[in-house]
Amino acid sequence: MNHTTFQLLKTKRFLPLFITQFLGAMNDNLMKQALIVMITFGLTSKVSYDPSILVTIAAGIFILPFFLFSATAGQIADKFEKSKTIQLIKLAEIVIMIAAVIGFYYRNTYLLMTILFMMGSQSTFFGPLKYGILPNHLSKEELVAGNALIEGGTFLAILLGTIAGGLLIVTDQGLFIVSILLLLIATIGWLSSHRIPRAEAADIKIKLNPNILKETVWIFGIAKKRPPVLISILGISWFWAVGATFLTQFPNFTKNQIGGDATVVTLFMVTFSVGIAIGSGFCSKILKGSISAKFVPVSALGLAIFTFDLYFASKGLNPSNSNLIDAKDFIVDPYNWRILLDLTAISIFGGLYSVPLYAIVQSYSEPKLRSRTIAANNIINALFMVVGAMIVAVFLALGWSIPQIFLALAIATTIVAAMIVKLPQSQINNP
Repeated sequence: MNHTTFQLLKTKRFLPLFITQFLGAMNDNLMKQALIVMITFGLTSKVSYDPSILVTIAAGIFILPFFLFSATAGQIADKFEKSKTIQLIKLAEIVIMIAAVIGFYYRNTYLLMTILFMMGSQSTFFGPLKYGILPNHLSKEELVAGNALIEGGTFLAILLGTIAGGLLIVTDQGLFIVSILLLLIATIGWLSSHRIPRAEAADIKIKLNPNILKETVWIFGIAKKRPPVLISILGISWFWAVGATFLTQFPNFTKNQIGGDATVVTLFMVTFSVGIAIGSGFCSKILKGSISAKFVPVSALGLAIFTFDLYFASKGLNPSNSNLIDAKDFIVDPYNWRILLDLTAISIFGGLYSVPLYAIVQSYSEPKLRSRTIAANNIINALFMVVGAMIVAVFLALGWSIPQIFLALAIATTIVAAMIVKLPQSQINNP
């Protein structure tokens, strides 16, 4: 990321928020991955479900609150002073982590699943706040840089939490170490939230609507009245569907197509997360503070091209039927460099694609409705990820290979790029 972007990390109006959201994302994935590994390797209490089904249920449980509570979260974020609300949410995270420690101690699957739902709920209420508060503390020229840091930081936090959760939980003192980390990270995040500057309520006259469905439909109607905002939301949601598909399929792709072990999966995750961080930073540099989607179509096209190439590169693989190779063996083979290049390019273009869309949603939403608009974005994000996962599951059940899934993804992304290109230039560059 460029010098100007990193300057924001030196400011009191941005750094505390960045630390708070970074630690929150890392804690979510630390706990979630630790639970998934425990279920997979039979380290939790015995239940009557197949581990693979439980892992799928766990992923669904974490996303479910985004459907249930996003509309309410958006209302609260617009109605109350934002920094104080964030502090309360981070305090709730500490309480949730205490409950998680109890669940880990007793290895109680059902309690831990409940905690996972609570963590998803906490993230649901934090989302509209962390994106809604940026325009309060950053100038219009700083929004792209701020979103680049948030986007890149989020993926790096997901990476760190996922790797740490998976590796630490299987060590001799894994439950103790993970428990301490969960509490420590939540506490630091809460302390950091107290340094976030005040951001006054967008509309204190809001009457909280307990009818979640009605409020959700209403806010979608508001977003539809501003086509660039709606288009940006749909574009962001496609990005999350693509990213979730890659991250979910990395383990199967590694084992079945490459013949690699868990270290190769980790290598792919590192490549993907770092690439998105690089792309996010590069987007901030080339846009130079302007809020524009002019590079979004070419970024979508680049994403599609390298996904096509990943498909063709994967067809030439001939995995060993004996021992699985590790990351070192994978890198030594020059043919595999093409796969790493494809994944790097896909993730970089992903960062370039998504960052300006977030800035457009923030900058061109009605100020009094900004957090609720972001809440609508979160709902559609979750919907795209769930529907995408269901479609992939159906294709796999029909006998499709992972490379064929990548091919379908490339074709669909090409269509998305073509749709963006056909938009009126006034909607792309000056929303």
